[in-house]
Amino acid sequence: MTTADRFRAAVEHRDLAALSDLLTDDIRLYSPVTFTPFEGKPMVMGLFGVLLRTFEDFRYIGNLDGTAQTSADGTEAPSAILLFRATVRGRQIHGIDLLQFNEAGLIKEFTVMVRPRSAVHALGEAVHAGLVADGLIPA
Repeated sequence: MTTADRFRAAVEHRDLAALSDLLTDDIRLYSPVTFTPFEGKPMVMGLFGVLLRTFEDFRYIGNLDGTAQTSADGTEAPSAILLFRATVRGRQIHGIDLLQFNEAGLIKEFTVMVRPRSAVHALGEAVHAGLVADGLIPA
């Protein structure tokens, strides 16, 4: 089973411990609603906790494998794209999770892209509220 398969299973089972085991300590997560990435396993795991509570009817609908340049240093890395659908605050979301792996197969960079714009706004508001509620960012 690939890391992407294990990630998908962990998300579908809402298993935060299994998710944590798949991430590097210095992971970077690029969000569709913030310019600055979330950095480090504690912050990214906090974000995943909020996301798992925020998404309604979340499901992966496909995947693609290959390589892609990382944002951090521009090197080519093994990568997987997981296509998903979900609902947030009544808004249908179409999105992708781009996972990029280190030499050991752990996720070192994670990029989320979603559409349409109204869904991006709904997602941003819900995640911000969750991060504040969990004490991960200031109010």
